Amino acid sequence: MSERSWIEPIVERVVAQVLESHAAQLRKEIVQSVTQEIAAATPAQSSPNTASADLARAVAEIQLGTNQKEILRALLGGCARYAARVALFIVKAGKASGWQGRGFTNTDALKDFALDVDAPAFARAVGDRVVIQAKTGDLDSHFLSEFGAPSQGVAYVLPLVLKDKVAAMVYADAGVAAGDLLDTAALEALVLTTGAWLEVNSLRKQAYKEPVPEAPADFRPAPVPQAASSYSDPFAAHAPTHAMAAAASAEVQHAVPAVAEPEPMAPAPEPPPPLPSSPEEQDVHRKAQRFARLLVDEIKLYNQAKVTEGRKNKDLYDRLKETIEKSRSTYQKRYGSTVAASGNYFQHELVRSLAEDDVSIMGANFRN
Repeated sequence: MSERSWIEPIVERVVAQVLESHAAQLRKEIVQSVTQEIAAATPAQSSPNTASADLARAVAEIQLGTNQKEILRALLGGCARYAARVALFIVKAGKASGWQGRGFTNTDALKDFALDVDAPAFARAVGDRVVIQAKTGDLDSHFLSEFGAPSQGVAYVLPLVLKDKVAAMVYADAGVAAGDLLDTAALEALVLTTGAWLEVNSLRKQAYKEPVPEAPADFRPAPVPQAASSYSDPFAAHAPTHAMAAAASAEVQHAVPAVAEPEPMAPAPEPPPPLPSSPEEQDVHRKAQRFARLLVDEIKLYNQAKVTEGRKNKDLYDRLKETIEKSRSTYQKRYGSTVAASGNYFQHELVRSLAEDDVSIMGANFRN
């Protein structure tokens, strides 16, 4: 047996451990990079902290997804905050078909809608892999007839690039009524973040390869964790008739790149949650914990001076009451009516992270 054959598993294991240990840091760096870019482009009349915080939350929700479908749904949900109408189109085998949308009066009609990729705007987005600002004349006329032309006469096409290929496109416009929302800088940031996060997950999957032939007994490494043998394509069930024939002959060249599902974030030390009765309930509890942690981290990030003074004077809640209650409301809307409500995770995170496990720091007015 060659020396290389038994050394390779050791190297692979080390690479896997390094990637795993840096995943959380990569996530923070992506969020920080995106928010810095948007802060520079925030209109003067808006509050930079508020705009950045809102975008950071949208970015983090994308990264809270535990599989590709959740990530892409979070992408659409985030984009819907910055555009009146958004839609995601799958690009496969030279065809583009609708997956989901937000803001359209007939959203269901978007599913499996055959988009004309030869229309100038879409052809340029796929060919040049750049964001396209398109006039109505450069869009698919059938699409405009079915869903209505944008009131401003322009729309944006944003390619979602994975492994140097356009795997999907996000269509966004300001709606059919005058004065509707359209923030292209935020849209581009969300699409770029989604692509970057999927690429990070792909790198993590590549680190978990099947071991090569066994090393000599004295140098045998610990077993390498194995990734799933196949990945869950978020568009696997999405096979419109108009694309099936072309996909059969070109699936290898144009399929969405395989992306591993992200591993759950390592939880901080905390009391055990109420025992869920099923894997589904366990997943809800885990997501609620992570979302609570995200909200409190966000409070700390954008209120550093108040946090420092509040800890020093033990009146942290009074200084941050408005922000805390706004985040509490956000948490309650998402998890207050779920099985995770009994875990009281947001309250726990306030004490654990914001007050550094000393509830007296929150002050006398804090409801514990």
